Amino acid sequence: MRITFHGAARNVTGSCYLVECQNKRILIDCGLYQGNREMAEENRNDFGFDPASIDFLLLTHGHLDHCGRIPLLSRLGFKGTILTTAATRELARLVMLDSARIQEEEARYRNYKASKRRRSQEEAVEPLYDTLDALNSLDAFVDIASFAQPHDLCPGIRTTFYDAGHILGSACILLEMEEGGTQRRVLFSGDLGYNGRAILPDPAIPPHADTVIMESTYGNRLHKPLGPSIEELYQAINTTIARGGNVLIPSFALERTQELLYYLREGIEQQRLPRQLQVYLDSPMAVSATQIFRRHRECFDEETWAVISAGRDPFELPGLEIIRDTAESMALKHVRGAVIIAGSGMCTGGRIRHHLRHNLWRSEASVIFVGYAAGGTLARQIIEGAEVVRVLQEEVEVNAEIYTIGGFSAHADQQELLNWHAQTGRPKRTFLVHGEVEAMEILAGHLTGTTVEMPDLHQSFEL
Repeated sequence: MRITFHGAARNVTGSCYLVECQNKRILIDCGLYQGNREMAEENRNDFGFDPASIDFLLLTHGHLDHCGRIPLLSRLGFKGTILTTAATRELARLVMLDSARIQEEEARYRNYKASKRRRSQEEAVEPLYDTLDALNSLDAFVDIASFAQPHDLCPGIRTTFYDAGHILGSACILLEMEEGGTQRRVLFSGDLGYNGRAILPDPAIPPHADTVIMESTYGNRLHKPLGPSIEELYQAINTTIARGGNVLIPSFALERTQELLYYLREGIEQQRLPRQLQVYLDSPMAVSATQIFRRHRECFDEETWAVISAGRDPFELPGLEIIRDTAESMALKHVRGAVIIAGSGMCTGGRIRHHLRHNLWRSEASVIFVGYAAGGTLARQIIEGAEVVRVLQEEVEVNAEIYTIGGFSAHADQQELLNWHAQTGRPKRTFLVHGEVEAMEILAGHLTGTTVEMPDLHQSFEL
């Protein structure tokens, strides 16, 4: 039995881990690298294994950095089975198709720019994968029956999914394996949520395991409590609207946007926000994701069910306007005194960049960051206090008020990671993944009674 780390090794993107047992090759996640151009180029590098050799892919959840290279895997020969939850399958479909569209548009743009430079000798840029690749990969998806129900992959290898509480349908995955008289229980945390959030239940109590592969995104810090974070959100909105500025919220389309809609609705109902508050949801993916949320109410917590039972839609508010086409989005440059929610959360793409170009230089405007921003991203530059940033090929001054509200993170913080790990039964070995080196090292210092490893990319270990 062996595990190799082909992604999210000493960084926070590109999750991909290969487990080998009984001549079976099992992949856990196959994510896209996100961040600066150098990191994005990693997506074109060799996987570190032959895609055609993979028998099973177990998918923890539908975020791009966990599912975004599945179409490429399929394109290069993968013919195995992808096992995941029904909600994750729907979200992954949405995310992969959107990613394919972006890959195609980027290739067209770069080829157009090359032609304008009259450099016909330049090799044409090909998309990492296209829409057909994404559609073809969907044939391999199979839904698990339910959380906490074992599923036999083959004799001697069994998997069980547990609710991770991170986004809709997200899971921790247990692999129980036997080979040559040796038995191993290997637990993958996936991305862990935390207790007390809206919409989703708390993460399930994890099973005991010999080996734990745990994310460490916030391994070096504690989140601000949710209550004060909601209050700070309301205060930032009220202050900005009162001075006639726009509130920009770069937001991830999955989970974070739905949480924001949930709390904006609550704020209006509780008269903590103006009833006439104008809110624009300018993200076609977020709109589609919200529809998927409405279809998977089995994933909701009791609080959200109470809203539904009272005859209210948890994601609907009086002044909400859905923006779908590009012309409507561009017209928002004339809007003042509104909340604009747009992707992407790290400002690496999407419509938020257009809104930043038109608002970031305005002192009456505000930008509220409510999620993680990886190093090298535009969001990280703004958060770290850059006075001037480059947005859509233009230098833009940062005069808007900048808020960073950590309590809305979909990831567990340091204490929650430690609490979760403590419930796994004192594993002999713990591998820290999906985190920056500093976060991993600090978290490792708090883990006791287990051997801690921080693997390098493509590094292998015997289980």
